[in-house]
Amino acid sequence: MKSTRLLGAITAIHLALAGTALAADDLAAIKSAGVLRIGTEGTYAPFTYHDESGKLVGFDVEIGEAVAQKLGVKPEFIEGKWDGLIAGLDANRYDTVINQVGITEKRKEKYDFSKPYIVSKAVLIVRSDDADIKGFADLKGKKSAQSLTSNFGALATAAGAELVGTDGFDQSIQLVLTKRADATINDSLSFLDFKKHKPDAAVKIVAQKEDADASGIIVRKGQADLVAAIDKALDDIKADGTYKKIADKYFGQDVSK
Repeated sequence: MKSTRLLGAITAIHLALAGTALAADDLAAIKSAGVLRIGTEGTYAPFTYHDESGKLVGFDVEIGEAVAQKLGVKPEFIEGKWDGLIAGLDANRYDTVINQVGITEKRKEKYDFSKPYIVSKAVLIVRSDDADIKGFADLKGKKSAQSLTSNFGALATAAGAELVGTDGFDQSIQLVLTKRADATINDSLSFLDFKKHKPDAAVKIVAQKEDADASGIIVRKGQADLVAAIDKALDDIKADGTYKKIADKYFGQDVSK
Protein backbone atom coordinates (compact mmCIF):
# COMPACT_ATOMS: atom_id res chain seq x y z
CA MET A 1 0.00 0.00 0.00
CA LYS A 2 2.81 2.40 0.95
CA SER A 3 4.70 1.68 -2.30
CA THR A 4 1.51 2.27 -4.31
CA ARG A 5 0.95 5.58 -2.56
CA LEU A 6 4.59 6.54 -3.10
CA LEU A 7 4.39 5.62 -6.78
CA GLY A 8 1.21 7.69 -7.11
CA ALA A 9 2.83 10.68 -5.44
CA ILE A 10 5.89 10.44 -7.67
CA THR A 11 3.67 10.18 -10.76
CA ALA A 12 1.69 13.24 -9.67
CA ILE A 13 4.91 15.20 -9.18
CA HIS A 14 6.17 14.15 -12.62
CA LEU A 15 2.88 15.19 -14.22
CA ALA A 16 2.96 18.54 -12.45
CA LEU A 17 6.53 19.15 -13.56
CA ALA A 18 5.67 18.10 -17.11
CA GLY A 19 2.75 20.51 -17.12
CA THR A 20 4.96 23.32 -15.88
CA ALA A 21 7.57 22.54 -18.50
CA LEU A 22 4.90 22.46 -21.22
CA ALA A 23 3.51 25.80 -20.05
CA ALA A 24 6.98 27.35 -20.14
CA ASP A 25 7.75 25.96 -23.59
CA ASP A 26 5.33 27.99 -25.75
CA LEU A 27 7.79 30.79 -26.52
CA ALA A 28 10.58 28.29 -27.19
CA ALA A 29 8.28 26.25 -29.42
CA ILE A 30 7.22 29.35 -31.35
CA LYS A 31 10.86 30.36 -31.85
CA SER A 32 11.77 26.81 -32.90
CA ALA A 33 8.90 26.57 -35.39
CA GLY A 34 9.55 30.08 -36.66
CA VAL A 35 5.81 30.76 -36.64
CA LEU A 36 3.38 32.58 -34.34
CA ARG A 37 -0.07 31.02 -34.82
CA ILE A 38 -2.72 33.68 -34.35
CA GLY A 39 -6.44 33.00 -33.95
CA THR A 40 -8.73 35.66 -35.42
CA GLU A 41 -12.24 36.08 -36.82
CA GLY A 42 -11.61 37.58 -40.23
CA THR A 43 -15.12 39.05 -40.23
CA TYR A 44 -14.80 42.02 -37.88
CA ALA A 45 -13.87 45.22 -39.72
CA PRO A 46 -11.80 47.30 -39.26
CA PHE A 47 -9.92 44.94 -36.96
CA THR A 48 -9.79 41.65 -38.86
CA TYR A 49 -11.54 41.21 -42.21
CA HIS A 50 -11.05 40.43 -45.89
CA ASP A 51 -10.58 43.18 -48.45
CA GLU A 52 -12.03 43.15 -51.96
CA SER A 53 -9.23 40.88 -53.17
CA GLY A 54 -9.93 38.39 -50.38
CA LYS A 55 -6.77 39.20 -48.44
CA LEU A 56 -6.98 39.14 -44.64
CA VAL A 57 -6.40 42.70 -43.43
CA GLY A 58 -7.22 44.98 -40.51
CA PHE A 59 -5.81 46.74 -37.47
CA ASP A 60 -5.44 43.55 -35.42
CA VAL A 61 -3.95 41.70 -38.38
CA GLU A 62 -1.23 44.32 -38.81
CA ILE A 63 -0.57 44.38 -35.06
CA GLY A 64 -0.15 40.59 -35.18
CA GLU A 65 2.21 40.86 -38.13
CA ALA A 66 4.28 43.53 -36.37
CA VAL A 67 4.48 41.56 -33.11
CA ALA A 68 5.52 38.39 -34.95
CA GLN A 69 8.25 40.32 -36.75
CA LYS A 70 9.62 41.61 -33.45
CA LEU A 71 9.62 38.04 -32.11
CA GLY A 72 11.65 37.02 -35.14
CA VAL A 73 9.01 34.68 -36.54
CA LYS A 74 6.32 34.66 -39.23
CA PRO A 75 2.62 35.17 -38.44
CA GLU A 76 0.14 32.45 -39.36
CA PHE A 77 -3.50 33.52 -39.05
CA ILE A 78 -6.08 30.85 -38.31
CA GLU A 79 -9.66 32.04 -38.67
CA GLY A 80 -12.60 30.94 -36.57
CA LYS A 81 -15.99 32.10 -35.32
CA TRP A 82 -16.00 34.32 -32.25
CA ASP A 83 -18.01 31.88 -30.13
CA GLY A 84 -15.20 29.32 -30.17
CA LEU A 85 -12.23 31.55 -30.84
CA ILE A 86 -10.79 31.81 -27.33
CA ALA A 87 -11.54 28.14 -26.64
CA GLY A 88 -9.24 27.35 -29.56
CA LEU A 89 -6.34 28.24 -27.28
CA ASP A 90 -7.27 25.32 -25.04
CA ALA A 91 -7.25 22.99 -28.03
CA ASN A 92 -3.82 24.34 -29.07
CA ARG A 93 -5.15 25.44 -32.46
CA TYR A 94 -3.00 28.54 -32.15
CA ASP A 95 -0.62 30.26 -29.75
CA THR A 96 -2.58 33.46 -29.23
CA VAL A 97 -5.75 35.28 -30.21
CA ILE A 98 -5.59 38.84 -31.56
CA ASN A 99 -9.20 39.86 -32.09
CA GLN A 100 -10.20 42.76 -29.84
CA VAL A 101 -10.41 40.46 -26.82
CA GLY A 102 -11.38 42.59 -23.83
CA ILE A 103 -9.25 42.16 -20.71
CA THR A 104 -11.67 41.07 -17.99
CA GLU A 105 -11.17 39.58 -14.55
CA LYS A 106 -13.16 36.48 -15.54
CA ARG A 107 -10.96 35.81 -18.57
CA LYS A 108 -7.81 36.46 -16.56
CA GLU A 109 -8.76 33.56 -14.28
CA LYS A 110 -8.19 31.12 -17.16
CA TYR A 111 -5.88 32.94 -19.58
CA ASP A 112 -2.99 35.39 -19.61
CA PHE A 113 -2.98 38.73 -21.42
CA SER A 114 -0.40 41.08 -22.81
CA LYS A 115 -0.51 44.70 -21.78
CA PRO A 116 -3.40 46.57 -23.48
CA TYR A 117 -2.69 47.50 -27.09
CA ILE A 118 -5.96 49.33 -27.80
CA VAL A 119 -8.69 50.97 -25.72
CA SER A 120 -12.20 52.17 -26.44
CA LYS A 121 -14.39 54.63 -24.56
CA ALA A 122 -18.05 55.51 -24.47
CA VAL A 123 -18.46 58.79 -26.36
CA LEU A 124 -21.39 61.16 -26.84
CA ILE A 125 -21.99 61.91 -30.51
CA VAL A 126 -24.19 64.70 -31.87
CA ARG A 127 -24.64 66.61 -35.14
CA SER A 128 -21.87 69.04 -35.94
CA ASP A 129 -24.24 72.02 -35.78
CA ASP A 130 -25.68 71.06 -32.38
CA ALA A 131 -24.69 73.65 -29.78
CA ASP A 132 -27.13 72.51 -27.07
CA ILE A 133 -25.66 69.14 -26.11
CA LYS A 134 -22.22 69.63 -24.59
CA GLY A 135 -22.13 66.75 -22.12
CA PHE A 136 -23.99 63.67 -20.87
CA ALA A 137 -26.13 65.77 -18.50
CA ASP A 138 -27.55 67.61 -21.52
CA LEU A 139 -29.18 64.41 -22.76
CA LYS A 140 -32.07 64.85 -20.32
CA GLY A 141 -35.28 65.01 -22.34
CA LYS A 142 -33.41 64.41 -25.63
CA LYS A 143 -33.71 61.46 -28.02
CA SER A 144 -30.71 59.14 -28.04
CA ALA A 145 -30.33 56.45 -30.73
CA GLN A 146 -29.22 53.26 -29.00
CA SER A 147 -29.25 49.50 -29.08
CA LEU A 148 -31.78 49.00 -26.30
CA THR A 149 -29.94 46.19 -24.50
CA SER A 150 -26.45 47.73 -24.68
CA ASN A 151 -24.41 49.35 -21.93
CA PHE A 152 -24.51 52.51 -24.02
CA GLY A 153 -28.30 52.45 -23.86
CA ALA A 154 -28.14 52.14 -20.09
CA LEU A 155 -25.85 55.19 -19.93
CA ALA A 156 -28.30 57.21 -22.04
CA THR A 157 -31.22 56.16 -19.86
CA ALA A 158 -29.30 57.11 -16.71
CA ALA A 159 -28.72 60.56 -18.23
CA GLY A 160 -32.45 61.01 -18.71
CA ALA A 161 -32.63 60.49 -22.46
CA GLU A 162 -35.54 59.02 -24.39
CA LEU A 163 -34.21 55.97 -26.25
CA VAL A 164 -34.77 55.43 -29.97
CA GLY A 165 -34.04 51.75 -30.60
CA THR A 166 -31.48 50.75 -33.26
CA ASP A 167 -29.61 47.67 -34.45
CA GLY A 168 -26.18 49.17 -33.82
CA PHE A 169 -23.70 51.95 -34.55
CA ASP A 170 -24.42 52.52 -38.26
CA GLN A 171 -28.15 52.89 -37.74
CA SER A 172 -27.65 55.09 -34.68
CA ILE A 173 -25.42 57.49 -36.62
CA GLN A 174 -27.91 57.69 -39.48
CA LEU A 175 -30.72 58.60 -37.08
CA VAL A 176 -28.60 61.41 -35.66
CA LEU A 177 -27.64 62.67 -39.13
CA THR A 178 -31.28 62.68 -40.29
CA LYS A 179 -32.42 64.43 -37.08
CA ARG A 180 -34.62 61.55 -35.98
CA ALA A 181 -32.46 61.44 -32.85
CA ASP A 182 -30.48 64.14 -31.09
CA ALA A 183 -27.51 62.03 -30.09
CA THR A 184 -26.04 58.59 -29.58
CA ILE A 185 -23.68 57.22 -26.95
CA ASN A 186 -21.42 54.77 -28.69
CA ASP A 187 -17.97 53.26 -29.03
CA SER A 188 -15.06 55.62 -29.74
CA LEU A 189 -13.34 53.15 -32.07
CA SER A 190 -16.49 52.73 -34.17
CA PHE A 191 -16.77 56.50 -34.46
CA LEU A 192 -13.13 56.90 -35.51
CA ASP A 193 -13.53 54.16 -38.12
CA PHE A 194 -16.71 55.85 -39.42
CA LYS A 195 -15.02 59.26 -39.67
CA LYS A 196 -12.00 57.69 -41.36
CA HIS A 197 -14.25 56.50 -44.18
CA LYS A 198 -16.62 59.48 -44.12
CA PRO A 199 -14.60 62.47 -42.92
CA ASP A 200 -17.25 64.94 -44.09
CA ALA A 201 -20.08 63.36 -42.08
CA ALA A 202 -21.67 66.10 -39.99
CA VAL A 203 -21.26 64.51 -36.56
CA LYS A 204 -18.88 65.19 -33.69
CA ILE A 205 -17.89 63.91 -30.25
CA VAL A 206 -18.76 66.33 -27.46
CA ALA A 207 -17.97 64.21 -24.37
CA GLN A 208 -16.49 60.87 -23.34
CA LYS A 209 -16.46 58.62 -20.31
CA GLU A 210 -12.99 58.33 -18.79
CA ASP A 211 -13.38 54.63 -17.99
CA ALA A 212 -11.85 52.72 -20.91
CA ASP A 213 -12.31 49.15 -22.09
CA ALA A 214 -8.90 47.67 -22.93
CA SER A 215 -8.11 44.78 -25.25
CA GLY A 216 -5.00 42.63 -25.09
CA ILE A 217 -3.29 39.73 -26.83
CA ILE A 218 -4.52 36.59 -25.07
CA VAL A 219 -2.51 33.38 -24.53
CA ARG A 220 -2.77 30.20 -22.50
CA LYS A 221 -2.35 30.49 -18.73
CA GLY A 222 1.14 30.36 -17.26
CA GLN A 223 2.97 31.81 -20.28
CA ALA A 224 5.11 34.38 -18.46
CA ASP A 225 7.95 34.24 -21.00
CA LEU A 226 5.61 34.54 -23.97
CA VAL A 227 3.68 37.42 -22.39
CA ALA A 228 6.94 39.23 -21.59
CA ALA A 229 8.12 38.78 -25.17
CA ILE A 230 4.83 40.05 -26.59
CA ASP A 231 4.84 43.02 -24.21
CA LYS A 232 8.36 43.92 -25.34
CA ALA A 233 7.27 43.60 -28.96
CA LEU A 234 4.36 45.98 -28.31
CA ASP A 235 6.71 48.45 -26.61
CA ASP A 236 9.10 48.20 -29.56
CA ILE A 237 6.46 48.85 -32.23
CA LYS A 238 5.30 51.91 -30.30
CA ALA A 239 8.85 53.17 -29.89
CA ASP A 240 9.78 52.79 -33.57
CA GLY A 241 6.57 54.35 -34.91
CA THR A 242 5.05 51.16 -36.32
CA TYR A 243 2.05 51.30 -33.98
CA LYS A 244 1.30 54.93 -34.86
CA LYS A 245 1.45 54.13 -38.56
CA ILE A 246 -1.04 51.28 -38.16
CA ALA A 247 -3.36 53.28 -35.89
CA ASP A 248 -3.31 56.27 -38.23
CA LYS A 249 -4.16 54.02 -41.16
CA TYR A 250 -7.29 52.60 -39.56
CA PHE A 251 -8.41 55.27 -37.07
CA GLY A 252 -6.57 58.47 -37.84
CA GLN A 253 -5.04 58.68 -34.37
CA ASP A 254 -3.37 56.78 -31.53
CA VAL A 255 -5.87 54.35 -29.98
CA SER A 256 -3.65 52.90 -27.26
CA LYS A 257 -4.78 55.23 -24.48
